[in-house]
Amino acid sequence: MGTWTAIGQAFAMVFEPNTIMVMFAASLFGLFVGAVPGLTATMATALLVPVTFFMPPIPAIAAMVTATAMAIFSGDIPGCLLRIPGTPASAAYTDEAFAMTRKGEAELALGAGLVFSAVGGLFGTAVLIVAAPALANFALNFSSFEYFWLVLLGLTCAVFITSNQPLKGVVTLLLGLLVACVGLGNPAGFPRFTFGNAEMTGGIGMIAMMIGMFAISEIIRFVVDTSPPAELVVEKVGNVMAGQWALAKKYPVQILRGSVLGTAVGALPGAGADIAAWMSYAMSKKFSKEPEKFGTGHVEGIVESGSANNSALAGAWIPALVFGIPGDSITAIVIGVLYMKNMNPGPTLFTTNPQNIYAVFLLFIIANIIMIPLGILCIKVARRILKVPREILMPVILLFCIVGTFAINNTVFEVGVMLVAGIIAYLLEANRFPIAPAILGVVLGGMLEENFITSMIKSNGDMGAFFSRPIALGLAVITLLVWFFPLIMRGLRAMRSGPAAA
Repeated sequence: MGTWTAIGQAFAMVFEPNTIMVMFAASLFGLFVGAVPGLTATMATALLVPVTFFMPPIPAIAAMVTATAMAIFSGDIPGCLLRIPGTPASAAYTDEAFAMTRKGEAELALGAGLVFSAVGGLFGTAVLIVAAPALANFALNFSSFEYFWLVLLGLTCAVFITSNQPLKGVVTLLLGLLVACVGLGNPAGFPRFTFGNAEMTGGIGMIAMMIGMFAISEIIRFVVDTSPPAELVVEKVGNVMAGQWALAKKYPVQILRGSVLGTAVGALPGAGADIAAWMSYAMSKKFSKEPEKFGTGHVEGIVESGSANNSALAGAWIPALVFGIPGDSITAIVIGVLYMKNMNPGPTLFTTNPQNIYAVFLLFIIANIIMIPLGILCIKVARRILKVPREILMPVILLFCIVGTFAINNTVFEVGVMLVAGIIAYLLEANRFPIAPAILGVVLGGMLEENFITSMIKSNGDMGAFFSRPIALGLAVITLLVWFFPLIMRGLRAMRSGPAAA
């Protein structure tokens, strides 16, 4: 199939009335979920999964892409007006935005979040369009040896990036890998950790587990939360687009820097938009000409972090589409949907069904363009959204979770998995254990084991074969360096302080 033919088919699939309608509905859903404090973009994705069962592949992906892009932006709204971030990705600059609201600049803060989220998203999409096909061509040379090291590197990055306490990250990663071992789905086809339960032989359902970890844990958190509800500082928001062009002219370097950093961080397994936003905000303050203004209601940090968190969304799709390795918890859920729709992630996806890939690129472009008009509309009605009683909202979400999870395989067992996963996720997060490594452990555990066993069979048990191919050797060196980097740095510091002490 020629490139132009594939692009033409992609346009036909994306601009079909059904897909456009799904994108519009998913946009409104994403905006609502992001704007309600405590409901995250990942939760929006998890709640959409049961709905996507009844959709063709492209509308299903359209729902995921648009809902998450909108939710990441609209998380800025309660952060700015209530000082409660709607999503973790907005937490980095919540204090800054709220300080601007106190100064009477809510419109400028919200407008900057909206406009530069869209700009960052389009930048990330451009990198996705360029980098993903090039990487896919490169990945066609990969064998089980390269994939083994790549998965191991992805899991390692998830532990070190997503946690300031790597040991806690290792614990949750091992928990995820343990869950991945359950059932018959291993190279030997031998029942493991099934405890004689027939339901367990099929393994722990990834989608049920995801819904539990991201939706049920939030419901439990709401139930045990005793803090009083926050009060709105402003009752009405004016024209949010005023002054945005002046900001774009004043901070072009910050916009580019945030977009580049966001895309790069998003492409790292397990990192995601929230880490991209925190890193970008810190970088903005470090390189600013006016660092003393940060924290007092200065728009510069919002411009850069807003660009970073949405560009990270597109960046996370690069490893997900090319290698089947999720860049964040959102793409971890998306990978499950891709497998369900027979769009198995990997380099062959780009050669066998290029029209589907072009359609994904188009969906990202459209989602970021329509974000501006729909975002303005969402800001206008923000007061009503923020006043929706959580006592009504949470039981409705719980009901939706139970019905959706039951619909996956029509079994009560999946509902049980969801509830247990939600309780475990709540307890882990309450004790400051990061969830992302556990998710990656579940998604990549089977892939890690399969490539290890395949490689051992091919090499007749010779471990040296894992280092025999140039790409495999390069990935192995990088992985081992990441493992031992803290020890190397500690040794170097000891050597430096030794002579100084003497």
